[in-house]
Amino acid sequence: MIEAVGLTKRYGAKTAVDQLSFQVRPGHVTGFLGPNGSGKSTTMRMILGLDRPTAGHVTINGRPFRDLPNAQRHVGALLDAKALHGGRRARTHLLSIAQLSGIPERRVDEVLAVVGLQDVARQRAKGFSLGMGQRLGIATALLGDPQVLLFDEPVNGLDPEGILWVRNLMRQLAAEGRTVFVSSHLMSEMALTADHLIVIGRGRLLADMGTQEFITHNSAGFARVRAADTDPDGRDALGTTLAKAGGRVLQEPDGALRVTGLELPRIADLAHEAGVRLWELSPHRASLEEAYMRMTHSSVEYTSSEDPRAELFEPEPLSVPAWEEELPAPEVPQSGFFAPPPPGAGGQQPFLMPSEPGELAAAAKNNPEDTR
Repeated sequence: MIEAVGLTKRYGAKTAVDQLSFQVRPGHVTGFLGPNGSGKSTTMRMILGLDRPTAGHVTINGRPFRDLPNAQRHVGALLDAKALHGGRRARTHLLSIAQLSGIPERRVDEVLAVVGLQDVARQRAKGFSLGMGQRLGIATALLGDPQVLLFDEPVNGLDPEGILWVRNLMRQLAAEGRTVFVSSHLMSEMALTADHLIVIGRGRLLADMGTQEFITHNSAGFARVRAADTDPDGRDALGTTLAKAGGRVLQEPDGALRVTGLELPRIADLAHEAGVRLWELSPHRASLEEAYMRMTHSSVEYTSSEDPRAELFEPEPLSVPAWEEELPAPEVPQSGFFAPPPPGAGGQQPFLMPSEPGELAAAAKNNPEDTR
């Protein structure tokens, strides 16, 4: 298990990680999410003893990484797949690490087979593609058969088959009772791989909960309803019925209805009572990406002038149908400032600015009822 308590890291005036506390438990794939610059890589480096915390502490199975005997046997990590000598062959690179850690040579060939690099084991690493480099980095992490594994962007550069392989590998490792901590920007993969999520923004903890719970808490569900096109009045009749029943109904650009405040069985019953035939009645479940964007959009440090994903957390341009009650027009206040009537209107004499200030005071004294 990985446990961080009050973990803080400052670089001069910049605070990269700010009072971060969490636990990564065994038997689960824990996703580590956050925008660029949120402190994910710094946190992982402190877990592995590569950076010293300014305050707080982090332990692995109750001990700091530096105090673990033969740490390669307890912890495996992939932080940078390019952190190896390009002139070394893949097998030689793994063999040198195995010999430093007291790992048998046969284990090198085993992990090469696990990651699918047995046929290129004699090739030099500088000729590897990005995906092959990622596989070699994963093999390095698995070399000591550790109980705790950390991966930073493990699917970067992999093809679809490689991404599926990594997904299954992570889940298999967690099913064996290992602690698996994965950082990634691919929300679709995290939704399929991670059982638990730790989300940070600007170095601070934003969420620490299960994946489905995170999606539920940071998204709004609704029902999508479409009346049969063969009944031209069906949509309006259905909208009126649902609105009277307490539902909030919005009309989408394609003609379907977006309904909130009513459960799907209730919507079906109301449509049946109104005699409206439905062609679609489906629940909308937000994706992990949508929930993530809703939570972290205020914590993004590096943004462009036009964010192409802004529509994920901004209201969609839906229209209010005719059956929705319109807001009443604001009443015009009866008291307040109004422009004075034109000169001569209503029996009033035109006001002329006097040439001397004394004349203005005398005029006010002679006409006390004149409020102009």
